Amino acid sequence: MPLYEYQCDSCGLVFEVRQKFSDAPVSECRDCGGPVQKLISRTAFALKGGGWYAQGYSSGDNGKGSACESAGKSDACGSCPKAANA
Repeated sequence: MPLYEYQCDSCGLVFEVRQKFSDAPVSECRDCGGPVQKLISRTAFALKGGGWYAQGYSSGDNGKGSACESAGKSDACGSCPKAANA
C-alpha cells in the first residue's frame, strides 16, 4: 500500500498515512482536527544492479549477442527489444 504524507494547516504537524489508491484522501489532522494538505514527497524507488534494463534494453550488448534466434520471424517479436537489434 502506498504511503502518503500530509501537513496540517493549523498546527503544522506532518504525518504519514498508508492508504489504498481507492481510499479518500485524509481531510483532518489526527491531532488537532484542522484541515490538511497532501504533500508531494520524494520516493525511495531506485533501480540497481544489472536487472531488466541491462539485459534487454541497453544499447550495449556486452558481448551477449544482439538478437535472439527467432528475431523477426514472428509478429510477436515486434515489441521485443532484441528483435529491434536484429
